[in-house]
Amino acid sequence: MKKKLSYLLILLFLILAGCNKDKDTDAAPIDELEQQEDVQQTPEANEGDKTPEEDEQGVAEDNTAPPLPTTLEELDQLTPGYTEYLAILEEEDQKKIDELTADLPDISGEPSKEELDRYYEALLAVFQQDFKGPEDLINSMKFQAIGSPDIEDSRYQFKENLNVMVILDASGSMANYEGNQTRMEAAKQAINNFVKGLPEGTNVGLRIYGHEGTGNKEDKARSCSSSELVYPISQYNAGNFDKALTKAKPAGWTPIGLALNEAQKDLASFKGDLNTNIIYLVSDGISTCDDDPVGAAKALFNSDITPIVNVIGFNVDNEGQKQLKEVAEAVEGSYQNVKDAQGLQDQLNEAGKVAEKWEQWKTEQEGWLGYYQVSNNLDIFSYHSQEFRKWVDEGQQVGFTLQYLYQHKDLMSRESHDYLRQKNSEYHDWIEQEYAQLKKDLEALNEKNYTEAVKALESKYLENTTTP
Repeated sequence: MKKKLSYLLILLFLILAGCNKDKDTDAAPIDELEQQEDVQQTPEANEGDKTPEEDEQGVAEDNTAPPLPTTLEELDQLTPGYTEYLAILEEEDQKKIDELTADLPDISGEPSKEELDRYYEALLAVFQQDFKGPEDLINSMKFQAIGSPDIEDSRYQFKENLNVMVILDASGSMANYEGNQTRMEAAKQAINNFVKGLPEGTNVGLRIYGHEGTGNKEDKARSCSSSELVYPISQYNAGNFDKALTKAKPAGWTPIGLALNEAQKDLASFKGDLNTNIIYLVSDGISTCDDDPVGAAKALFNSDITPIVNVIGFNVDNEGQKQLKEVAEAVEGSYQNVKDAQGLQDQLNEAGKVAEKWEQWKTEQEGWLGYYQVSNNLDIFSYHSQEFRKWVDEGQQVGFTLQYLYQHKDLMSRESHDYLRQKNSEYHDWIEQEYAQLKKDLEALNEKNYTEAVKALESKYLENTTTP
């Protein structure tokens, strides 16, 4: 009889414990999670295919992660993590979450506030979005303001001749597919559309690099010495330009430094006092040759060609983006990472807008003076919209993951969960406020003259910026 009574007492205890657990989770029931998931937007896929190592790069092996940023510049420097959407009620996505969060610190007991803060930083690093600080946008505003009478730097003043050169990566990785076409096919399509749309009188040039040999080690020397000016700087001719593009076939290694050095020779006779020279460097990765792309970029920028150089990455990984950003910073140009032909087209079209202003300036047409302000306002809106989506997606993914780890995995107490959720909310509220203030500053300053606006922006947002 005593034995049966003991079993009944144990059973009653387990039932009461289960009821308490159910009561504890009522504040965030599964039905609520399903409703929240219905309204969560699915972010765009991360750039390129990621290896497991790349997926988990946000968390260091010792369970530490960078502290939370205090400025947009610091936010821009954080290494992106896993940015694809994961539904916490889908079995496969749950497995992915388990994989990504496997190395997070243990907070199953009674962690201190400091331990919870470190946990949040580590979890955030797993899902870190690729935020953009104000530097690239400010450089884009500089670029779009070419020709404004307020510009003091002669580099950005219109000259009698306008020359636009594209330096195109033809290394083996350009054969990788993005959707239903290779990167090279997408690049050719975008470049062709771009040069066709340039106003009459604009000179164009096309240099390729890495188009000889193979990606094998025995071919490295040959490939790393391959760069060719396939379309010398001159007026656009459709037949000749199409023929030049056929030479761009994905082949070997990536000699970015060589291509920049050779571009300086290409433009040697187009001095900056009589020519507005615009260069776009397009690459899908880091330089893989024993060269110095940053040094080559600086030499080109500081030459009497006085070019304006912008860099476009084509689905570049984190390491490649870091180097290409350094190249862009060395020439005070903008860096953009694009995913497909349309993204590349959009970036090249910025040069097309400048060319249209140049044509209006040269023919003394009215209206070109205010053109750059309208264009800047559109860019400000686009920039803010892109960053808005990032902080919404990141905040929701971290929040949903916390609910999953608490409700489904029982890895933390309710108190820890609530603290981390509140921290997540406050952090992403801060990001929203910072970008909202930047948008307000950009819109207000865009109404002033160019020189005054850029100096004020750089003073407020970039004076303490240092290259990592």
